[in-house]
Amino acid sequence: MATTGFTGHFVAMARNNIWANHRLLSACMALSPAEFAAARTSFFPSLRATLNHNLWVDTYYIDALERDPTVLDRYDDPPPDFADAASLHQAQIASDRRLLAFCERQTEDLLAKGLVLPRPNRTPPPTSVASILEHLLQHQTHHRGQAHAMLAGTQVKPPQLDEFFLAGEEHLRRDELRALGLPVT
Repeated sequence: MATTGFTGHFVAMARNNIWANHRLLSACMALSPAEFAAARTSFFPSLRATLNHNLWVDTYYIDALERDPTVLDRYDDPPPDFADAASLHQAQIASDRRLLAFCERQTEDLLAKGLVLPRPNRTPPPTSVASILEHLLQHQTHHRGQAHAMLAGTQVKPPQLDEFFLAGEEHLRRDELRALGLPVT
């Protein structure tokens, strides 16, 4: 799948996001629910808290990007807290598919449009859709890195997450992309 230009960049990043979340959460599925929730050193106190936070933020931002008029009603009402990596994996991949579908619908003009992210006690200035997507994808990467480091403190080997874009490394992700129903380059 060729990804060129600004819109292609966001499609490629959304595909990478699905793949990276799949790899990380698949590794976490080797942990018991108690190990998944165990106290660890990071911004959030556990893998469970960190990865559930990622899903909550995704839900809020994707709802806002899709201009859901009820998004603010759910601002302080996060999605269910998933106690195990397997159930969180299913919910996260569904969210990631929503994000990919959103990115696939974008054009250069749509990415440049301003959007006000609803907040409970203020009205921030409009931000471009592209900037919101950049923030959302960076947020995912930031917390995946924290979770990756926490996973290193368990008996489960953290998965490699950084070979998605490099030529000659397609074989390292091909089977997972197929399992996720994503095109293989």
